Amino acid sequence: MSISRILSGIIFLVIFVLLWGCSSTKFVGEGEYLLDKTEIKPDTKEISVSELNEYRRQTPNTNVLGFFRMQLGIFNLSPKDTTSEWNRFWSRTFRNLGEPPVIFDPILAKLSAQQIQLLYKNRGYINAVTDTNLVYKGKKVKVEYLIKSNKPYKVRNYSTISNHPVFDSIASDSARSSVRRGMNFDTDILNQERERIASRMRNSGYYNFIKDFIVYSADSAQKSNQVDIKLDIKSNFKNNSAPINWLVFRQYYVGKVCFILNKTSTTDTIATQQVDTVSFRNYYLIDAKNRFVELDALIHNSFIEPNSLYNDLAVERTYSALNTLAPIKYVNISFKETDVPDVLDSYIYIVPAKTINVSAEVEGTLTKGYLGGAMQLGYMNKNQFKGAETLTLQGRMALEKQNLEWARELSGQVRLMFPKFLFPFGSYDFKRRVHANTEYTTNISYHNRPNEFTTNNLMGGMNYSWAKSKYRHKFELFNLSYVYFPKIDDNFRATYIIPGIYNKYNYDDHFIMRMGYSGSVSGFNPNRPLRNYTVNNYNFESAGNILYLANKILNTPKEADGFYKLFNVRYSQYIRAEYNTTYYQIFDKNNRLVYHAGFGAGLPFGNASIIPYERRFYSGGANSVRGWREAELGPGVYQRIVNRPRDYNQVGDLKLDLNVEYRTKLFWVIEGALFADAGNIWTINDYSVEQPGGQFQLNSFYKQIALSYGAGMRFDFSFFIFRFDMGVRLFDPVNAVAERWRFSPNWGNDFRFHIGIGYPF
Repeated sequence: MSISRILSGIIFLVIFVLLWGCSSTKFVGEGEYLLDKTEIKPDTKEISVSELNEYRRQTPNTNVLGFFRMQLGIFNLSPKDTTSEWNRFWSRTFRNLGEPPVIFDPILAKLSAQQIQLLYKNRGYINAVTDTNLVYKGKKVKVEYLIKSNKPYKVRNYSTISNHPVFDSIASDSARSSVRRGMNFDTDILNQERERIASRMRNSGYYNFIKDFIVYSADSAQKSNQVDIKLDIKSNFKNNSAPINWLVFRQYYVGKVCFILNKTSTTDTIATQQVDTVSFRNYYLIDAKNRFVELDALIHNSFIEPNSLYNDLAVERTYSALNTLAPIKYVNISFKETDVPDVLDSYIYIVPAKTINVSAEVEGTLTKGYLGGAMQLGYMNKNQFKGAETLTLQGRMALEKQNLEWARELSGQVRLMFPKFLFPFGSYDFKRRVHANTEYTTNISYHNRPNEFTTNNLMGGMNYSWAKSKYRHKFELFNLSYVYFPKIDDNFRATYIIPGIYNKYNYDDHFIMRMGYSGSVSGFNPNRPLRNYTVNNYNFESAGNILYLANKILNTPKEADGFYKLFNVRYSQYIRAEYNTTYYQIFDKNNRLVYHAGFGAGLPFGNASIIPYERRFYSGGANSVRGWREAELGPGVYQRIVNRPRDYNQVGDLKLDLNVEYRTKLFWVIEGALFADAGNIWTINDYSVEQPGGQFQLNSFYKQIALSYGAGMRFDFSFFIFRFDMGVRLFDPVNAVAERWRFSPNWGNDFRFHIGIGYPF
């Protein structure tokens, strides 16, 4: 019997035991009913069912694949008779791991119907009606919510009638207003408009203004389903001489900005302590005896400007910026009126966080039968120079026993991040407005592969990173990398490099000077976590172009091999781009489908005929096509050198990854996944000697897309996710035509196992 059939039998047996081993209504009492299913049936598609599902007050037990209630099955394995200690043990175990049956509650069903009906009324369906239909089957019940929406009310006219010039200007801004003639009479949109106006008012200095001061009046013409809307401020604010009106429409400026360092709380308890004060312009740093962060770092991460109009957005951005500073634990911002009319002083209370972290990690590896291990030590100081600078030191040592010899790897990294924009040019105010972090990195590594080669890599770089709302950006000003091969085994050189089996350039000393940009945008809304959303990541880099331009301008002669060199080392020249998009289709808090597409392209030119090995793409592995190990697939239909633990030709200039993954909560911290992957890599140029069959051809590339499927298990420990995936090849483009489809997979060749931290995408 094949391994795949044995695995299928085990999986079927587990499902049979959990699903049919005991009744799903085992713990449903007399006169009670298990909530088997809820279904919402609207008569219009104006409001999506996924949104309507959020208004259900009671939902059935968690299911897997839409029908298999594993957590309920585990709970039902607990014995009813708990008189013995043994039974009590199993009862506690299964009840803790599982989920108790959801007993139908008619009150919650009624509340759900009312909430759904209210939603329709808020969206303009004033005459909407929601009926509840109960379908009983044994001790189970199915709840159906039947929605009759009827004709919606529409906005016929919309106007503002306030007599305050600033308010009227903001309210009548049709370019920004959410209210449109002809739209449904949607109270949610009308409320959003109140929030928009109030936000604009507060961002214009009106500190005491809130949305509750704004009111609507609505008139509906008889039987016309049309509404005329007028927006106004509350009537008691109409009298300009009224004290409350004077307070609401009072425009404030910010006076001083005071940062108060407090070891214990974000309140004004420091006032009674011995303090020290430093200032710059109209910023003040007040601390109790021990100053743990300097004023300059706080100024660079504050959006509240002295002598400017009060602005709510500036306060929110200051909260966000200061809370991201590593040496800060808590932040609280308050404003107090001063003796100067229309001036508020800002007080920012700051509590410190722990700044020193030391870590040690040990890991084991098994690659192609070679057993190895690695140890990594780390040190982090989150406030190295008392300016919220983060210094990170990391060292790694790895060993792998290859036959009778040891492969060795040593590496060290130093990173220093400043929470401000460092640049030799530009004014102090300009650098503050940029609000970017500056990071310097240095990395040195040593790799020794027995009977192959020894290589050293020295790298240094500088980059800027910043964030705004849901966007993240990183600009790499420069990254310098020098790759040096002090030793190449004579037999390895004679067997693979001289004949051209491996590209010679990959084993020549080379220099990379690159710059690039990367960014991401996420549509995830933490306030609506069950809404579908998309995450996009993208990056672009170029290398060697500045050096090449300098050589051209200076009319530098090329070397004998036809290429420019720097310090007698040939430098690389290329452009490279990558784009990844991931869509999360969320069914409920425990079930979702995740779709991922990744594309990459790189092009060598000018001073290079090939992109450096370390900047080329690979396919396969835990985050790609999981029926193959990392860098085991492609390029194209290239035939792998089977007697080597790693074939250095399995990299390319073009990459395609397509994945779909179903994720579900099983029980306890354990999640399950089913997935399907597709993809491959290709070369742009024809390296017919080193990578035969690897070049991208428009009329044949689609025939070379590898396919795999599989299942995985994840352990969600909140702070990290441990992942185990098993991938199985379905279509292997490298095989002979008759053997490409792997409907009867071979255990040794077609199964791959992967261990990872975090989700693959």
